[in-house]
Amino acid sequence: MPFSSLQPTILLMKLLYTVEKGHFLKFLADECCDAGLVSAMREEGHDVLYVLEEDRGGTDDSVLTRACSEGRILITEDKDFGELVYRLKKPAVGIVLIRISVEKRNSKWPQIEKLLKEFGDRVKGAFCCRWRGQLSFPEITF
Repeated sequence: MPFSSLQPTILLMKLLYTVEKGHFLKFLADECCDAGLVSAMREEGHDVLYVLEEDRGGTDDSVLTRACSEGRILITEDKDFGELVYRLKKPAVGIVLIRISVEKRNSKWPQIEKLLKEFGDRVKGAFCCRWRGQLSFPEITF
């Protein structure tokens, strides 16, 4: 698609909308995350780093440490991060745990997009997950 003169305006409008709503967040996608999700988030203008592209095979602890040191919310499909932040009291900016079946992988971005639009201000400082159809935002304390 050719770059049009409207694209910077559209990106600026998205940025202003998300900043005004308090939803301008930076993310680190764990290597277990679907590449399609990362692409979709980037296409929408989100600042998303992908562990699979930059630090393949890193430990969960190193991934969480990087996300925290860079002020990024971790997006993962790995429940082990819950143990790191709750049992081992590792610091985190925020974690979004995605538990969606492979058959429904195309619904990952729409669900995260809805989460950010409706509850973006609650994602920072929380371990966000969906349990039995309900969203949960237990606070991360360390």
